[in-house]
Amino acid sequence: MSRADHIFINMCRDILENGTDTKGEKVRPHWEDGTPAYTIKKFGVVNRYDLSEEFPIMTLRRTALKSCTDEILWIWQQKSNNIHDLHSHIWDEWADEDGSIGKAYGYQMGVKHQYREGMMDQVDRVIYDLKNNPFSRRIMTNIYVHHDLHEMNLYPCAYSMTFNVTQKPGHEKLTLNAILNQRSNDVLTANNWNVVQYAVLMHMLAQVCGMEVGELVHVIADAHIYDRHVPLIEELISREPLPAPKFWLNPEIHDFYQFTRDDVRVEGYETHSQIKGIPVAI
Repeated sequence: MSRADHIFINMCRDILENGTDTKGEKVRPHWEDGTPAYTIKKFGVVNRYDLSEEFPIMTLRRTALKSCTDEILWIWQQKSNNIHDLHSHIWDEWADEDGSIGKAYGYQMGVKHQYREGMMDQVDRVIYDLKNNPFSRRIMTNIYVHHDLHEMNLYPCAYSMTFNVTQKPGHEKLTLNAILNQRSNDVLTANNWNVVQYAVLMHMLAQVCGMEVGELVHVIADAHIYDRHVPLIEELISREPLPAPKFWLNPEIHDFYQFTRDDVRVEGYETHSQIKGIPVAI
């Protein structure tokens, strides 16, 4: 059965049973009707996914793989901050009249810096080091740039990736591992979404750098369940996990900038019914 489902279920139970309720506190998020959006939250959640054993897409409900991939490519490949470059509407709430979300996400990934090896942005620096300095302990990205926060329509939630390469005994290829740091995570709407898209990213980077995938460690400072999501979460985690599907990535692509959302798929992906009408705090 899906390990990702079991990780999700255990995390949700821990939050509901041992988390802190923010009801009555001064909170920023609110519902569309203006009501404060309170949460039950847990500090410092750490989940580990071994991508060599399973692709961590949940079966408790369907996660939209192509939409996840589209967004991660929007940030990491297109380095865009404009919603018109996306095929979904998930960022519409934070865009201005021109479609921009400000100096956030993809914008920061595309800013070039001078290194000893030349001018590179964060993505190209990562790829360069994975190919040329794979055992470096300095392969990382960070888009939480303080001097630009005032020009971001939403502060980055998933803000940093740290890559670490290991050599498994008996394996010809090196193994790519990574830590995803996230300051805040809406567990119902975004947890598996984020896990899936960064798992896809790791598969892509591993392929173009001649490596195999290892562990994705997801570190969340504030993992929370909104008050109006509690009954939906309780229904979700009462379901029985199904077998994990197989992940397919187009093996013909060896240039990160050639990947599209059509170069990924999951085979044998069976899920429980989708939960509809999820209210989103803004």
